[in-house]
Amino acid sequence: MKSSLKHISILGAGESGTGAAILAKKQGWEVFVSDLGAISDKYKTELQTAGVAFEEKQHSEARILDAEIIVKSPGIPDKAPLIVEAHKRGIEVISEIEFASWYNNAKTIAITGTNGKTTTTLLTYHILKKAGLNVGLAGNVGKSFARQVAENNFDYYVLELSSFQLDGMFKFKADVAVLLNITPDHLDRYDYALSNYIFSKFRILQNMDENCTFIYCSDDLTVTENLKSHHEKVRLLPFSLQPLSGEGAFIQNDHIHFNIQPDPFNMSIFDLALQGKHNQYNSMAAGIAARVFEIRKDIVRESLMDFENIEHRLEFVAKVHGIEFINDSKATNVNSTWYALESMSNPVVWIVGGVDKGNDYEMLEELVRTRVKAIVCMGKDNAKIHKAFSGVVSSIVDAGSATEAVKAAYLLGKKGDTVLLSPACASFDLFENYEDRGRQFKSAVREL
Repeated sequence: MKSSLKHISILGAGESGTGAAILAKKQGWEVFVSDLGAISDKYKTELQTAGVAFEEKQHSEARILDAEIIVKSPGIPDKAPLIVEAHKRGIEVISEIEFASWYNNAKTIAITGTNGKTTTTLLTYHILKKAGLNVGLAGNVGKSFARQVAENNFDYYVLELSSFQLDGMFKFKADVAVLLNITPDHLDRYDYALSNYIFSKFRILQNMDENCTFIYCSDDLTVTENLKSHHEKVRLLPFSLQPLSGEGAFIQNDHIHFNIQPDPFNMSIFDLALQGKHNQYNSMAAGIAARVFEIRKDIVRESLMDFENIEHRLEFVAKVHGIEFINDSKATNVNSTWYALESMSNPVVWIVGGVDKGNDYEMLEELVRTRVKAIVCMGKDNAKIHKAFSGVVSSIVDAGSATEAVKAAYLLGKKGDTVLLSPACASFDLFENYEDRGRQFKSAVREL
């Protein structure tokens, strides 16, 4: 006879899945965790301590499907046979963020976009923390949202959300939602239809009402065109590199103007801790979010001035014989690399390549023509990069590892140049992930 307890199956036993299991157990669910890969000792110990049943290196389909709810890792596509079968049986399949939101009473700032999510999330968290608020950091950064809802008592959360997480969110409601930009990415998960990806990003607006605020980039035509059919009665606060007439944030005469009533203020773009146009966008979005919660303008200004950037995002590594080395391994798509190249002021030796997600390099051509002196391809299949830029730069060489790439770039550079690792591709052909790629790059630079 089936237990009267509610049954929940959790697919994936990383930080997200383990956090969901801890919260589910605390809330009285009968929990089963299944991971097709090996579970790390750290998470095994946590699951055992919590009294959670689990399996690894397999999926026991019958047991998994004996549940009212399935919480799945964002990495598992909806087309996976197990998920398709769950839907056939009427089992609700959700993300860890959605599950945690059912038990969360704190105010939430939810941040998404193709590029800049992590920086903007950390920047917003930094401002709120500096203001003395009791705030948690979750989503794609920090500890899992579910774990923190189970173990902490925060008044605010800043959440970085990917499209994959948003796809599994239905009842979740953000108090403040931020949409930074939309450019083609992960289209292999969206039937190669940009419209599907756009719809996914706009899920961040679902369930919001007149008491909620939507912060968005009014320079992004994809965002503004689709906003017309998605927003309800929410408060709209745009940000732009061009002057705006109403509330929001914009840049004029090298100053960011935060026109958020009742107390507008401005600051010089040269005082920002993070330089480059992409970071002006990120800083405006974070600053607006903070002002919505009435964080004092001097705290916002100071926070935007003293923030320290994250690892692998335009991270200065070293200067070797006058050549600067920059680690932008987190740039896993073309648009992100566009921002990186746009922010460079010295001649660039560009290290690019990896697993191509359907990249169109055409948008980079003019920047490469004017700013890049040589290209080092770091990937197993570099034919597409050679084809795109063979008539644009005179030197394109191939490398099969981070060490080879760094040595080649160093030989191609001279004093006053910048070697920029900004791959525009995923990392899985030669590396475990973008962090591994970035760390191998930094290690190779230090060996020069």
